Amino acid sequence: MPTRVAVIGATGRLGSQVAQVVSAMPDMTLVASLDSRSDLQEMLGADIAVDVTLPSVSKTVVEFALSQGIKVLVGTSGWSADRLKELEKALEKSPGSAAFVVPNFSLGSTLQTMVAKTIAEHFESIEIVETHHASKVDSPSGTAVRTAEEIAEVRREREGVIAPHSNQSARGDQIQGIPVHSLRLNGVLAQQDVVFGGTGETLTVSHTTHARDAYSAGIALALRFLHQSSGLTVGLEHAVNAPSS
Repeated sequence: MPTRVAVIGATGRLGSQVAQVVSAMPDMTLVASLDSRSDLQEMLGADIAVDVTLPSVSKTVVEFALSQGIKVLVGTSGWSADRLKELEKALEKSPGSAAFVVPNFSLGSTLQTMVAKTIAEHFESIEIVETHHASKVDSPSGTAVRTAEEIAEVRREREGVIAPHSNQSARGDQIQGIPVHSLRLNGVLAQQDVVFGGTGETLTVSHTTHARDAYSAGIALALRFLHQSSGLTVGLEHAVNAPSS
């Protein structure tokens, strides 16, 4: 029997893409498409709810879905470390429930973060530059925040990260000690550069998303992973590394 999926935020660009991906999957079926005027009750009957709304709405959507025994795939930005801790505690009280928070559905972007973590073991001077289309509201991006958090975790086991003059506003936002610079420009979809500095050299790991089709494979991968998982999972890398069924 196909897994029943409801998409919340279905009229947005990512939401409409999720709906298209679900409709093309033989093991999934789209049972509800909700927009900003919809009642959350419309997702009832789904096995999985995909939240692709806004940061101001996402928490309410996720809490409602979990309260109804519906697993949640979160593609909305704004899930800070503190908010994720709250979500993890809530899931611990509901065995069998699950939430999968994915900052970026691009496989290439996910692999970039995985590679950056390995490189971070060898460099202590690290900064991130993320560039997105002019209509993206939040900054820094959820992908940049996640990348910085992952790198910071690696560096905590060593000597931290060097970020000189970080008290100056022009030095960017500080995510766990790592400077993150956000650009919002016309003519761009998404790009992230992780820049590492060493003695007499620099190394840049760059990823560019040219079209939204780049997210489709990751969306399908995340849905299938969530269907088999429980508890809280953060980051598409867990689905990438999961054994094939």
